[in-house]
Amino acid sequence: MRPSNRFLLERALGAAATATALRPLDRYGPGAPIAFVTGLPTSEMPMQTMAVQAVTGVLAARRGGVRNVRGALGLALTAASFRGLWQLHRDAQATGDVLEAALQDDLGPGYRTRITEPFTPLPDVPLTRRALLVPDLRQTRRYVVAGNVAYGEFGRRNSLDVLRRADLPADAGAPVLLQVHGGAWVMGQKRGQAQPLMAHLAERGWVCVAINYRLSPRSSWPDHIVDVKRAIAWIRETIEQHGGDPSFLAITGGSAGGHLAALAALTPDVAAFQPGFEDADTSVAAAVPFYGVYDFTNRDGTANPRLAPLLERSVFKTPLADDRERYDQASPMSHVRPDAPPCFVLHGTNDTVVPVEQARSFAGLLRSASLQPVVYGELPRAQHAFDVFPSVRTHHTVHAVERFLAVVRSEHGGATPAEAVTSDRV
Repeated sequence: MRPSNRFLLERALGAAATATALRPLDRYGPGAPIAFVTGLPTSEMPMQTMAVQAVTGVLAARRGGVRNVRGALGLALTAASFRGLWQLHRDAQATGDVLEAALQDDLGPGYRTRITEPFTPLPDVPLTRRALLVPDLRQTRRYVVAGNVAYGEFGRRNSLDVLRRADLPADAGAPVLLQVHGGAWVMGQKRGQAQPLMAHLAERGWVCVAINYRLSPRSSWPDHIVDVKRAIAWIRETIEQHGGDPSFLAITGGSAGGHLAALAALTPDVAAFQPGFEDADTSVAAAVPFYGVYDFTNRDGTANPRLAPLLERSVFKTPLADDRERYDQASPMSHVRPDAPPCFVLHGTNDTVVPVEQARSFAGLLRSASLQPVVYGELPRAQHAFDVFPSVRTHHTVHAVERFLAVVRSEHGGATPAEAVTSDRV
């Protein structure tokens, strides 16, 4: 291939990825998987993408790729891509303001005054240039103090990791976060997701627990939520040995994990989800679902059309028409209740896996029923699974989640070791 043709093709692909990150043209159709694969890294790492495009452009120019009309067109596409990437960077930087407005809207303009010592979050520490350009993709590794601990009888799928600071006192009574991984109920594992959030909270004195759970198609619904409930019961019984407070447990997760986190938070007394341990306390103090699925019945027309075949084939192994009661019971929207715990629902406007409209619907439904705060944060340009990357957007989101949980923890009460929450590390 001629250098100018190769240069034009490379520039066109780069510009297309940028355009997809800005506005996916096919949100839920055949092109949605491509939009997700190309849009996610581009929208979360626009500066890195710009650097790559700049370096490859210089190399192509040295090979003679910009000497004719095709080269000029390639340069124009590069300029357009750079403008789009800068816009993506600015949108990510605005996440802090967007989420602060969401917190003030639901908790009140003076919500920070409700945070009492020693739960006050430290001032947000800006991302350094090095952290922005070369993010740490394994930042939780230094906090794992117990790995692959069994919480149930199903081997590796019933194992968990405990994360905390090594200097956290054994009797700290620290707040606890349970992380439930995503993966469409058919894949995924406890390591590799929500690392920025768990690393940040562990550094601030929390005890975090990340779990595996049984997956389809080998397992069928409700095995997935049963395992989450069993993990909650394990935490209640055991987490004090790791410095955690068994009376204060928040739950989070993304995608399928967001669904399971929301469902667990809304069903502390559903016996069908706790076979053999019906009397265990599986309530939680707060829930923070990220880009979750909240309805399996498509009651308001907000479902991704690709969801139903997956559920019928792999998860439930029955069609909705023949098994509506079980589908309904599995839907968080079916369990909104006045005594729901405080919730912080997060979703991106560019999500091509789970429609943002469903998150809006769920948050509105929950607000209409719950007596506790329901914060809804809608993130401009954010794709599904955006927080997999320790990006600018994720940085601001993690700090907003910490402030939300600090309010809940302050009003719940309990102790957090001062030496763990006053560190200047992030």
